[in-house]
Amino acid sequence: MDVLLLAVAVAWGSTYWVAKELVSPDTVLAVLAVRMLLTAVALGLILVALRKRLKRTEAVIGGILGLLLSTVFTFETFGLAATSATNAGLIISLTIVMTPVLETVVGKRRLSGLFYLAAVIAVAGVYFLATGGASASFGFGDLLILLAAVARAVHVTGMHRLSAGPRIDSLNLTFVQMATCGLVFLIMSGLWGAPVVAYATSMDGSALLQMAYLVIVCTVFPFFIQMWAVRRTSPTRVSLLLGTEPVWAAVIGVTLAGDVLGPLGILGVVLVLAGTMWGQRLELKTPPVPPAATRQRDKVRDPAV
Repeated sequence: MDVLLLAVAVAWGSTYWVAKELVSPDTVLAVLAVRMLLTAVALGLILVALRKRLKRTEAVIGGILGLLLSTVFTFETFGLAATSATNAGLIISLTIVMTPVLETVVGKRRLSGLFYLAAVIAVAGVYFLATGGASASFGFGDLLILLAAVARAVHVTGMHRLSAGPRIDSLNLTFVQMATCGLVFLIMSGLWGAPVVAYATSMDGSALLQMAYLVIVCTVFPFFIQMWAVRRTSPTRVSLLLGTEPVWAAVIGVTLAGDVLGPLGILGVVLVLAGTMWGQRLELKTPPVPPAATRQRDKVRDPAV
């Protein structure tokens, strides 16, 4: 089980490298449209095979969350096109400390002072990472990834609170979110950048393999591994193993994507990983916000970039 969960973390960590290889500034929306629509089709076929029925409540909540998630993907992927895979994978990991802080604001959850210290360490790491790399500056792409982290925290918090009442099927909810994102990006790609049809017909064998990897390995496979794991072990164990994603993002970014880090950049990597992982452990020890408590066993992480 632990090996499969670590495989999911590695897959998510590799997403930033694969997606960066696939996108350019003018194809971001087209890439997102193709990826989300293919993911929705794959999940839809699974729903049909499992004979699941979509409830009206799931459609409404999924549509709302899908609009929020499309914002996350927009910031994330445009940012990825303008920064390194390492920076993207580490900066987005700030969601780990942003989400509990946001839940504290909206749900009156009390976190320990040590958690905020861990958050400060993580933010300091982002500063050193962004200013200690080859460009020695905090670029526009880094800013977009930071905004994506904020948007992801809003999405995760909204998902926990909106799905806390009636029984919501996680697969149905994920399908509606992916379908909503696909529709949003299909419309947006007709207004800016490369049209979806033109991009899809221009994809070569390498691009098709990369797209298949993002859809199957980085989205569909992790969903079912999470759903399987949370029913056979503690949510805390699942969260901690999946929380190693930024470690793999940094390793893959440096070794495979060829990202260059100076001494300050390396210090930034260490601080981000230390701050986010410490903060995650502290957050898991804090009693959850009441509405989310009933959903703990069905907690599923968002898809990566």
